[in-house]
Amino acid sequence: MNKIFITAVLALGSLSAFAQEESTAVEAAATEAAATQDDFSEVSADELPEAVTAAVAKNYPTASIDKAYVNEAKQFKLEVSLEDGTAGTLYADENGNWIEM
Repeated sequence: MNKIFITAVLALGSLSAFAQEESTAVEAAATEAAATQDDFSEVSADELPEAVTAAVAKNYPTASIDKAYVNEAKQFKLEVSLEDGTAGTLYADENGNWIEM
C-alpha cells in the first residue's frame, strides 16, 4: 500500500513539473511576440511623412505629437496628447491610414 502511495505522489509531481515547463514556454513565446511587435525606433516629428501629420491634424485637431516611432514596415507609432489633458497612442502607415495594433 505504501508503494502505491509513493508511486501516485511521484506521478502527480512529474505531471505538475511538466505543466510548469509548458507554462514557462508559453510565457516566453508571448514575451518574444510582444518584443517583435513593438520593434519601433524613435524619430523626430519632423521626419514623419506629410500624410501622417495631415491625418493627425484632420482627425485629432487638438492633438500634439509628443513622440514618434517607426518600424521597418514604415508603420508609425505616435504618442499624442490632446488639449484637454488626455493622451494616447495612435498607429498609422506611411500613407496616413490608421492601423490597429
